[in-house]
Amino acid sequence: MERSEERDGSDRPAGQEQGCGAPRLTLKREIGLWSAVSMTAGSMIGSGIFMSPQGVLVYMGSPGASLIVWATCGILAMLGALCYAELGSLIPESGGDYTYILRTFGSLPAFLVIYTFVLVARPAAITAVSLSFAEYALAPFYPGCSSLPQIMVKIVASSCILLLLLINFWSSRLSTVVMNVCTAAKVFSLLVIVVGGTVVLAQGRSRTEFLLFAFHNTTQQAGRIGMAFYQGLWSFDGWNNINIVVEELRNPKQNLVWAVMIAIPLVTILYVLVNISYLLVMSPSEILSSDAMAVIWGNQVLGSWAWLVPLAVALSTFGTVNGAFFSGSRLCYAAAREGHMVPIFIPAIMLLVSLYLVLALIIHHPQMESLYIFFFLLSGFLVYFLLFRFQCQSKCMEAATTHLQLLLEVAPTTKGH
Repeated sequence: MERSEERDGSDRPAGQEQGCGAPRLTLKREIGLWSAVSMTAGSMIGSGIFMSPQGVLVYMGSPGASLIVWATCGILAMLGALCYAELGSLIPESGGDYTYILRTFGSLPAFLVIYTFVLVARPAAITAVSLSFAEYALAPFYPGCSSLPQIMVKIVASSCILLLLLINFWSSRLSTVVMNVCTAAKVFSLLVIVVGGTVVLAQGRSRTEFLLFAFHNTTQQAGRIGMAFYQGLWSFDGWNNINIVVEELRNPKQNLVWAVMIAIPLVTILYVLVNISYLLVMSPSEILSSDAMAVIWGNQVLGSWAWLVPLAVALSTFGTVNGAFFSGSRLCYAAAREGHMVPIFIPAIMLLVSLYLVLALIIHHPQMESLYIFFFLLSGFLVYFLLFRFQCQSKCMEAATTHLQLLLEVAPTTKGH
């Protein structure tokens, strides 16, 4: 049991609640401010901004409107982070989203959230990003090939998952180092694209015609605008990951706010500037027809150094997988204790925006996959009532659980209240 010194004035054993002598398990506070900034920014910067940022342009119809959407997505991410900070201050318990829903709506909705997260959402996300990492890590070794050997892709993706699993299992400090290195590589890669676009503009080789028709052909359809926001907000996903690991954050009352206030505006500015660089180098037709925009940009601007783009994407996806492991493994321990209270109109705005985005997607672009997700969610009711509500568990399951706890040295957690 470690001893932690709280920067907010308390100096007590980390395994004890204030005013209570009962010890409980806690995590070491090893994440400083810049590691928190790195985690927030690194979780948001994935492969999307390098490979397929043209989705916003496709649905908005004009370059000027697409840049406004990118900037607005950054503002929405900031508002969401403030709402999340308020939840953390109102419900200062471990568990993040799961605990907030548990305390607000009850045990069944909270179980459905964790049921979906553990069985589908997080494993699927890690698998998809790991496959992207494998493709771009192998790309320099297969020049000129339109498709890569799938067996090699799967081997590299599996190795990525296993390596990061071992790193996060072995040491949170080592995982933080990996995260910091990958985030620095991501930011540097985006800066290279921004500087490259500036050089092209200074040399007079840029395509500035988009400035003359910046808002020409802008869509007025609510459904297409909603889809454009979906494309943009996907690239900002991960802004709330720092709240999940707040119990490992040094001086959380200050660093949580500073991490969000530094990382999200930084990523927003980089995203807008990178999109401007793409527009300066590539024609609208090239942008709309590209499946790997940064690769085409690199071929036109970097020349023989174009191989740096696949490397940047590989490092970006590697860092994203590491962040997914780091935050996901701490879902049941994390808590937000940031004391800043935001005005009530900000959560109201976020609720209205979220409802609009959900309804716009279903109405404008209905898919069978949405029905499959709904049926999977319904299966959670059956699991909840059988295994948890009515305790229909066999002795074999209880024995297996006990032996696994002994084998993996797992100790049951203790609630703080």
